[in-house]
Amino acid sequence: MTVSIPLVVILAAIAFVAWRYMGLRVWQAILCILLGFFVAATTAAPEIRQLVTAIVQWLTSAKT
Repeated sequence: MTVSIPLVVILAAIAFVAWRYMGLRVWQAILCILLGFFVAATTAAPEIRQLVTAIVQWLTSAKT
């Protein structure tokens, strides 16, 4: 999936903004990271990846 690195950068930027300006606590960020790892290990991970890929493709095709 070629959009994984830019999407990770965007999500990291959103997390930084939430931490810096919205009062996201460190324990909440750690909880979100752990949740991501645990969801990635489930059988729902391929469906989530396909959904994110479809949304990103739809957004990028809407621009052109």
